[in-house]
Amino acid sequence: MNRPAPAPSPASGFIARVFNVVPHEAPAVGAGLAMFFLLFTGYFMLRPIRETMGVTGGVDNLQWLFTGTFVATLAVLPLFGWLASKVSRRRIVPWVFGLVVASLLGFGAVMLVRPDDVWLARGFYIWVSVINLLMISLAWSVLADVLASSEAKRLFALIASGASLGGLTGPLLTTLLVKPLGHGGLMMLSALLIGASGATALWLHRWRDRHPLPAGASAAEQRRQPLGGNPFAGATDVFRSPYLLGIALFVMLLATVTTFLYFEQARLVDELFPDKERQTQVFGLIDTVVQGLAILSQLFITGRLAQRLGVGVLLVAVPVVMAAGFLWLALAPTFAVFVVVMVVRRAGEYAFVRPGREMLYTVVPPEQKYKAKNFIDTVVYRGGDALSGWVKRALDVLAEHPSMAMFIGTGIALAWAFTGLSLGRQQRSREARQSVS
Repeated sequence: MNRPAPAPSPASGFIARVFNVVPHEAPAVGAGLAMFFLLFTGYFMLRPIRETMGVTGGVDNLQWLFTGTFVATLAVLPLFGWLASKVSRRRIVPWVFGLVVASLLGFGAVMLVRPDDVWLARGFYIWVSVINLLMISLAWSVLADVLASSEAKRLFALIASGASLGGLTGPLLTTLLVKPLGHGGLMMLSALLIGASGATALWLHRWRDRHPLPAGASAAEQRRQPLGGNPFAGATDVFRSPYLLGIALFVMLLATVTTFLYFEQARLVDELFPDKERQTQVFGLIDTVVQGLAILSQLFITGRLAQRLGVGVLLVAVPVVMAAGFLWLALAPTFAVFVVVMVVRRAGEYAFVRPGREMLYTVVPPEQKYKAKNFIDTVVYRGGDALSGWVKRALDVLAEHPSMAMFIGTGIALAWAFTGLSLGRQQRSREARQSVS
């Protein structure tokens, strides 16, 4: 005889109403929060170090670091594709995160011995720039795999607040611990946190097995099987699908906007803060403000906005604001204005653009959620970085004034907004077809 489910307590009912969570989803939300919190705490401990290493290699050489990152990403992609074809979907994240932990422990040990090695700094910059996109992409792949599209609209941004909380904690830890531990010690601590994050992905798959969707039995069995296919299937899937090509274009434009602002950040910080440890603290402070704003939006705004207005609004709002921000920077190119624009862009990306972009993958097949998504998030993104890095450098040299790049950035941001609008409409159409079938 089936017993009726116990009525939720007033406290749990209040929490469910405030955060828009169905009671049985609470453990998955908690696990997702933990996965992103641990991952982003570990990564954002590395991020200020990476920025410092980039400045160490020379601000005028950043375009070479971006190109090196793109080449390294191309080298890593077939290895990831091979691994994803051989191990079960639920074990892809633990395998990749374990390899990342080993590499970071190695970098940390060498950094303790050779803290001022310029080539080591450049190698670390490139490697962190490769693994950060890979890890974050895979964490989102797990969510897109275990949550249905209707659940994703309500829960993605809430779960992403764990990333913002980690992004808030990581820079604070770096700012506080960089002097006593040094860069090498921080790398080792980061590796431990990232390893713990990888373990939560397995738990999320087990939760989905215990709470299956209508086609849950077959889906649960599929998650225990390798994806199969060849190591380059992600790239071929993207070029065959107009929908995935649209996502790739959106990511390319996002990377271009980010790179234009990133080069301005490096130039201004290098001019105003010559001390390396002071640079790390400035980068950490900017990260702290960004994550504080993002987490408030993720907790109380993004999920409800997506549920009521659809994914498109998340993909369009920030690009439109950035078009105005580039114009402001072109007319008033000061550090204070730059900080405002950079904080708005990054907070908006974490709170709106990233959750919206990840929701686009809830309506594609499982192999595309891992392989095609990873290709877009790594190769396409870093390709956009490398190309726009050279364009930005050429504009600075030829025009001899940063405002030219900012005016061009305005046009790029508007194209980014138009692409987001189109993708939002396509996602809504695909979701409607899936619900009918």
